[in-house]
Amino acid sequence: MTNDYRFEFRPYQRRFLRSLTTNHGNWNIREGIILCLTDESGKLGWGEIAPISWFGSETLEQALDFCRQLPKEITDEIIFSIPDELPACQFGFESAWESEFFSMPNAPCPMPHAQCYSALLPSGEAALNQWKTLWQQGYRTFKWKIGVYAIADELKIFELLIYTLPASTKLRLDANAGLSYEEANLWLWTCDNLKANGKLPLEIEFIEQPLPVEQFQGMLELSMSYETAIALDESVATLGQLAACHQQGWRGIFVIKPGIVGSPSRLRKFCHQHEIDTVFSSVFETAIAREAALKLAAELSQNNRAVGFGIDHFFEQEETWFQSLWNDL
Repeated sequence: MTNDYRFEFRPYQRRFLRSLTTNHGNWNIREGIILCLTDESGKLGWGEIAPISWFGSETLEQALDFCRQLPKEITDEIIFSIPDELPACQFGFESAWESEFFSMPNAPCPMPHAQCYSALLPSGEAALNQWKTLWQQGYRTFKWKIGVYAIADELKIFELLIYTLPASTKLRLDANAGLSYEEANLWLWTCDNLKANGKLPLEIEFIEQPLPVEQFQGMLELSMSYETAIALDESVATLGQLAACHQQGWRGIFVIKPGIVGSPSRLRKFCHQHEIDTVFSSVFETAIAREAALKLAAELSQNNRAVGFGIDHFFEQEETWFQSLWNDL
């Protein structure tokens, strides 16, 4: 039996408190779409489409076009036949369909157990101070962006950072596909060398996506050449890419961004079938998509790795933004 749902959507914009700098450039405003499905009994399901086109998802415009062309009443069949070229839409609609929000959610949602979360540090020298506040909030895993400045400068800051952070810290280095093969070798060699000499006071959990997506073989070789683990991120942005990398032999860590990976039901199926080593990570979504993403993370995480959702400090905390968005339009 097919169910019918009334469908409504609203675009949103949230400004970052400070520009987010990665190898992909500066990001100042997070834009997305909140959607609402109402079933025949009046129950509401909330979802969110939060694309990152430079990461491999559709653009915001493509997502808006898709929403605009849908009828006001949609069915299960429409929700589960969204094409793979629209992975953020697949996630948004399917998670709204699964959602247990039956009243208007408040943003942000409370964040329990900061130890289970990885907090994102700013790139460059700013990381040397920012970690203290986050540590006081309970975070014990940090991610630092590399491949943003000259490698010699970043290696100097890295050496300061590892001796500044408390010994029980786990540190992830995220290159956002911004290193050359030689630079990736140098980072991995540096981490291995510090560890071998007993000079590494904390744990380097992994280096994330050192090379561009098209250099998969290079990352496969590097993963076999060094002790320091490598995690794929941009290479596995969507379910199709995830399956392709697994098929080509990747048995290292997969960073999964639920907000843009695609269909939650198909992701579940893949993870159960292959038992991959996963780290679930944010796409700077609101509380709505985060709730759905964290449920998937709790269900599918194998190795108890901290999830990359420690990003609240990048936005102003507006308790009422959601109600304003929905009611004022």
